[in-house]
Amino acid sequence: MRRKDREISDFDEIIEVIKKCDVCRIALNDDGFPYVVPLNFGLDVQDGNVFLYFHCATKGTKLDLIRKDNRATFEMDCDHNFILYEERMSCTMGYASVIGHGLIEFVPEEDKFKALKILMRHYHAEDFQFNTSMIKVTEVLKLTVTDMIGKRRNNVH
Repeated sequence: MRRKDREISDFDEIIEVIKKCDVCRIALNDDGFPYVVPLNFGLDVQDGNVFLYFHCATKGTKLDLIRKDNRATFEMDCDHNFILYEERMSCTMGYASVIGHGLIEFVPEEDKFKALKILMRHYHAEDFQFNTSMIKVTEVLKLTVTDMIGKRRNNVH
């Protein structure tokens, strides 16, 4: 990272940034080009290991790509704010972001309900009840994070 002064290396701080994000973009390998897709996600932390859960239809390009190569890069960001430096007649953007790598696997049928509860928890603090009949027509993915780093730009001159 070029700007070490913006780096977030503390695990708990990175997790707090993730909790504030509402979209996770994953990049998959597609014949020499990255295939990037924004997804809703759920976060689960167990014994210092980070897992991200996603849901989608049971067919599609991303699923085909994961079956060929389950390595992924992920990115998420939040806390966007415009920072104006009137005296210098310049501006920038404030943000917090997390970028990392991981391996994606398909969640088995018997574990889908638990994984979807984790995903729903990210968007609803309460125990959200959802239509379980949709589980059979929903693919659930689990990304096991292998490494990640955070970055932040605050409103500091």
